[in-house]
Amino acid sequence: MVHHPASASGATELRTFMQSVLEDIRVLERMIDEGMIERDVRRIGAEQELFLVDEAWRPIPIQSAMLDRLGKTSSSFTPELASFNIEANLQPQVLSPTCLTDMHAELDGLMRQARSAAQAEGGQILNCGILPTLAQSDLSLANMAENARYRQLNQVMSDRRGGRFESLIKGLDELRVVHDNVMMEACNTSFQVHFQVGAEEFANLYNLAQLVTGPVLAAAVNSPVLLQHRLWHETRVALFAQSLDIRNASQMARNTRQRVTFGDRWVEGGVLDIFREDVSRFRLLLGGDTRGSSMEALERGEVPTLDALRLHNGTVYRWNRPCYGISDGKPHLRIENRVLPAGPTVEDQIANTAFYLGLMIAFGEELDDVRRVMEFDDAKGNFMAAARYGLSAELRWLGGQRVSARDLILSDLLPRAREGLAFKGIERGSADRYLDLIEERVSSGRTGAQWALDSLARMGTRGTLDERHRALASATYARQTAGLPVHKWALADLDEISDWRHSFRTVGQIMSRDLFTLHPEDVIDLAASLMDWEHIRYVPVEDDQGSLVGLLTQRGLLRKLSVRKESDGSADPLSVQDVMVTSPVTVSPGDTTIAAIEIMREHRIGCLPVVDSGRLVGIVTEHDFVDAAANLLEETLRAR
Repeated sequence: MVHHPASASGATELRTFMQSVLEDIRVLERMIDEGMIERDVRRIGAEQELFLVDEAWRPIPIQSAMLDRLGKTSSSFTPELASFNIEANLQPQVLSPTCLTDMHAELDGLMRQARSAAQAEGGQILNCGILPTLAQSDLSLANMAENARYRQLNQVMSDRRGGRFESLIKGLDELRVVHDNVMMEACNTSFQVHFQVGAEEFANLYNLAQLVTGPVLAAAVNSPVLLQHRLWHETRVALFAQSLDIRNASQMARNTRQRVTFGDRWVEGGVLDIFREDVSRFRLLLGGDTRGSSMEALERGEVPTLDALRLHNGTVYRWNRPCYGISDGKPHLRIENRVLPAGPTVEDQIANTAFYLGLMIAFGEELDDVRRVMEFDDAKGNFMAAARYGLSAELRWLGGQRVSARDLILSDLLPRAREGLAFKGIERGSADRYLDLIEERVSSGRTGAQWALDSLARMGTRGTLDERHRALASATYARQTAGLPVHKWALADLDEISDWRHSFRTVGQIMSRDLFTLHPEDVIDLAASLMDWEHIRYVPVEDDQGSLVGLLTQRGLLRKLSVRKESDGSADPLSVQDVMVTSPVTVSPGDTTIAAIEIMREHRIGCLPVVDSGRLVGIVTEHDFVDAAANLLEETLRAR
């Protein structure tokens, strides 16, 4: 969840706001010294982020209408950055024998409410770390939620960045994205778990949260696909960091820390160490309204809300984030685990929560200082390895031993988690229900990420890229609503697309992306050979910057070679620029297929290069339209 300040501010307002932040830190220090922070109470809570999709399993911007509808019966739902996302907030509850099943029941109820509201607005909800059908065109400011604060924050972050946002993520595929706003962050949805701790125990428990994050994430990965590219098992980790990276070139050269961070060292003193460091390292982005002086509130005997500190803290995105809050009139501290992805099912999410909580409790009883048994860099390395490879990650564990994530979880961590839940009196049946699920998931190797990757592999090259990812989204929804955990899911199949007409609405859905291209100065014999070897009739021509500068057609090539042979066969070799069409007609990925067909008819051409923001992204030919027509005809005949 991204917390955003209430208003934009000029330089003077920011200085005033910073004074309030500093005052809040002094007040919190005094509250800790005077023993005001609630202790000896364990509460848990969670935030559930969701995607809103249409009948074609693509994002649908109905957030505002849904919130209006949900607001009549529930205060649990809040907006997110994109108008195709929404968040549900679970009530905090004391760690009790039934807390896991109670959390499960509450989340099921919230999901039913969200689903009903979405259906009433012509959409549906999908619970997944990254929506497989997302396109870069979905990430425009037009799809930013209707909230002025989001646009203010986008402007400030863009200005600080001093240029476009760039993302480069390498996995099975390689994705490079250049974007002009912060909306790439909206690709991520998570299930964020909150764990209340006392002030005196904060440092050790926060360090333990860092310790267990890697192996817990390895078992929970559920975000392997972004913009139809197969990347990390938990691509959210790389994407979130890069999409909110507002460092300028100078700061990057100095290796200045990103606002999305795992941290660089173990915490030593306590929660104040983190808040002080984050205020020192990260400039204010926006100011905000506060409820007066926190020190004056404290002097009056009130519980300060520490609005300024909380607002600034909401713009520093630690994967384990310290939080200050008030419950039942008492101030408290908690650790917000931001690592766990949304999905694949509610039961999977509660199982991930049980695993995390069990480990936190068990290690909290066993280790009073994790710094004596593990280097911080190993904990950070485990986190990154788990994000990349899931259960296949090799981790460095206590004492420096190297072990696979799968073996570590099965042989060591699951028994510890069972002990931890038992120590806190969690019902045996409840603990077994969820931890057995983790054991079965890990033993089978079927995480949400692995299910998605295996499903795409099974579909192979059948259908278009768009069809395969629509089938993945459709299958995800069908299996979520069936209620079985992900390790029991059958692989997705191309036939699970409910309405094939949605597969051919835009050029981007049917265009070819794996292109052979030529340079203007290439020798024409290379072009002729390429067309012959690959059995293609059209080759885009791009310059050194990747800009489309022409199109070579088989017909044009043959015509030129024929004329040249009749005139003078001994002339210097021709180059591609001597033969290519220099101003080819183009379309964009978002153009409708009907519009593209009309353009090809009007110009009597058989091919259209596809260009997005001046960049060549694909090509669509009459052959692509024939394939689409054949599929639609086949489905129509089957329906009869």
